[in-house]
Amino acid sequence: METVLITGGAGLVGSWVARGLLEQGYKVIVYDNFAHYISPFHNRIKNYLDLRFEGIISKVTFERGDTTNISHTRRVINHHRPTYILHLGGMPVADLSNKHVEEAVESILIGTINVLEIIKDLEYIKKFVFVSSSMAYGDFTEIPCAENHQMRPKDIYGGSKYAGEIMTQTFARRFGIPISIVRPSAIYGPWDINRRVSQIFVENALLGKELRLDGGGKLVLDFTYVEDAAQGLILALLKPQAIGEVFNITFGRGYSLLEFAKILKDIEPSLIFRVVDDRDEHRPLRGALSIEKAKRMLGFSPCYPLERGLKLYVDAYKKLGILNNG
Repeated sequence: METVLITGGAGLVGSWVARGLLEQGYKVIVYDNFAHYISPFHNRIKNYLDLRFEGIISKVTFERGDTTNISHTRRVINHHRPTYILHLGGMPVADLSNKHVEEAVESILIGTINVLEIIKDLEYIKKFVFVSSSMAYGDFTEIPCAENHQMRPKDIYGGSKYAGEIMTQTFARRFGIPISIVRPSAIYGPWDINRRVSQIFVENALLGKELRLDGGGKLVLDFTYVEDAAQGLILALLKPQAIGEVFNITFGRGYSLLEFAKILKDIEPSLIFRVVDDRDEHRPLRGALSIEKAKRMLGFSPCYPLERGLKLYVDAYKKLGILNNG
């Protein structure tokens, strides 16, 4: 049985990846510092880890640790000797990176360099996958945005992710590490607790609170349901032809925030939203990403358009009545 170590594996995406890898017969090690990036007082989902790992907790090995601590990370890797490493560790919220610059750079960039430094001499590593972000592109000048688009990040999060890409590729060239890089976008789904726009919109809709659509509701994002993102990450991790390549792993279609709100209103007709014309000039202008390369080389096939993914997201809340108890 081959072993996969997932840094940041207790997060939203990591938990879905862990589930998918277990189904394929891999041993899964989750390496996570279990940090709260949003105040726990604002978290309505108190048992989110139980929900994320429902039915598989006993099948996953959990190791508490932080990739910014190179000594402990080395001990964990040497102990478990993973065949594959999926590097999701790091501050997961783009907006917070501009307020907590040092923490963002250390967790995203330094943590990445630490793992690469550890594995550069380990012959048993078949693949290291660095999970970057579509924020590394900055403003999209071409839509759909392909992997060869210019890289001009506009915030600390995107800049740190791009720097992580550069160091990943540099270590690969210098030390022969088999790597892949993945750029996801606007991942959503149960059970997110980091107050991304999709979570805020869904929770407010179910609580009867008005939604505020900044920027005239014109901001366009390639919303990606978490199960689709996990599918793409697993393919990039396990496919030999992915070595040395960069992939967009998204749904491949852009939706404006206004379109998002209208789809959500179809699901929850009582929803009320208000369009506000102000816009944050520092926020990148984005849209759909091209996933043709991932389809062609990896067989990536996303299954959840926003209409379907949002319905699943809302139904998950309703099934457990979480917000009614919040």
